[in-house]
Amino acid sequence: MSPVIDPVHTATRHPDATTVVIIGGGIIGLTAALTLAERNIPVVVLEKGRIAGEQSSRNLGWVRKTNRHAPDIPMALAADRLWAEMPQRVGSDVGYRQAGIMFVGRNDAQMGMHEGWLKSVEHLGLDSRLLSNREIGQLVPGGRSDWAGGLYTPSDARAEPTLASSAIARAAMAKGALIVENCAVRTLVTAAGRVSGVVTEQGEIRCDQVLLAGGLWSRKFLGNLKINLPTLPLTCSVLRTEPMEGPTDIAVGAPDFSFRKHKDGGFIITQRGKLDAFLTLDHLLLGTRFLPQLRAQRDFLKISFGKYFFKDLALARSWNASQVSPFERVRVQDPAANTTLNDDALRNLRAAWPVFEQARIASAWAGTIDVTPDSNPIIGPVASVPGLTLATGFSGHGFGTSPAAGQLAADLVSQQAPLIDPSPYRFERFA
Repeated sequence: MSPVIDPVHTATRHPDATTVVIIGGGIIGLTAALTLAERNIPVVVLEKGRIAGEQSSRNLGWVRKTNRHAPDIPMALAADRLWAEMPQRVGSDVGYRQAGIMFVGRNDAQMGMHEGWLKSVEHLGLDSRLLSNREIGQLVPGGRSDWAGGLYTPSDARAEPTLASSAIARAAMAKGALIVENCAVRTLVTAAGRVSGVVTEQGEIRCDQVLLAGGLWSRKFLGNLKINLPTLPLTCSVLRTEPMEGPTDIAVGAPDFSFRKHKDGGFIITQRGKLDAFLTLDHLLLGTRFLPQLRAQRDFLKISFGKYFFKDLALARSWNASQVSPFERVRVQDPAANTTLNDDALRNLRAAWPVFEQARIASAWAGTIDVTPDSNPIIGPVASVPGLTLATGFSGHGFGTSPAAGQLAADLVSQQAPLIDPSPYRFERFA
């Protein structure tokens, strides 16, 4: 069961021409569209299914700087400012609340990782700090675990995935952007060695620039163009409780659970210590590029071989503009929630904070994340295809930085001064 997204009335047909085509109606593509529309640049967003139908509405809603790689912090800081401005910018609530995020550790090894991260970002002036077990109890009362310590960033925040993308989409359309759902882009059109348009299932659109923000589908799209994008899928299962009294508004991440307050008074909970890794052919093709991650995170991955492998294998890996694409065959990737992992998360949470004994599950879902070898996204041009820019591979933390990531992508597409230094996100780092 997928989360219920705030509905948006979009267009049904696309024009014959525009300036920028954005492939993918997730929160990154929509924020880029809003930025371009605010600059009076004609833009069309094409979504194969429904806007925010995949990971953009299924993520945890955390807006954090904590535990991001140091080169990624400037984008997180820019996102903080843009999230705070978002309600006024789009004219509606996106659920943004600056309530803080805390990570807790059970042993010295886990605290060592938190201490190492804090040292790696000490030059950036964050408000992050280490906590004792007593301080954890003061900030999140009612616990019965003897934590080795914690890491807390009061300026971290949350927003609501089922509200944010819809609000951004409506604002983009009000400012001139066109969004078309259920319209897959099959391939690019080029002329004189650069992008001149795209072919969709409805026909061709002429354009000057294309931004690919297709999430986990970006690898397939680029693969058809003989461009190797090194991303692999991982699946996270999530549950939401019915409204209940909780211990805090702070979002808390432990080694084997996390929770944060939901807009309706319940809590969003996940098993932070496990992700499903359903094997695909791409895992075999790209496996060696992910070996450092696999060695470091082997205990976090629940690797399995089964029907997902064969479903993925049945999708074409190459096609021409006149053929039905994989994006038309699978409009929305909708994996089933792993009830074992969700039950485990709730059990671990109840052991740590007994108030969650009263929690009753209202809904559950899963979402598929596209992960790069260094867990940082790719935002930048593709040198071999002038006119094509990427904003993809967000590795499970794109929602939090989406206002800044979308604006950075729009800056690069429109050749304006970038919001932040884009060099940490260049595609060439994977050459």
